[in-house]
Amino acid sequence: MSKEMDFFIFLIEQYAKQRGTTADRIMEEWEALGVTQQIYDMYEMYHIESLDNAFQDIDRITAERQAN
Repeated sequence: MSKEMDFFIFLIEQYAKQRGTTADRIMEEWEALGVTQQIYDMYEMYHIESLDNAFQDIDRITAERQAN
């Protein structure tokens, strides 16, 4: 498994935990919004900053997509 995939799994699990839900539900939401690949591709930025910053960015991405 790639380092990007390892981190993505960690990221989604931690994001789900903080949101009080499951990684499966978060993945379903991201897939429905069409943002999964975009979030996955943010590896270079997300893995060097705090998880809270990554979560804030993910919240922004999903909110923008929901608004459209």
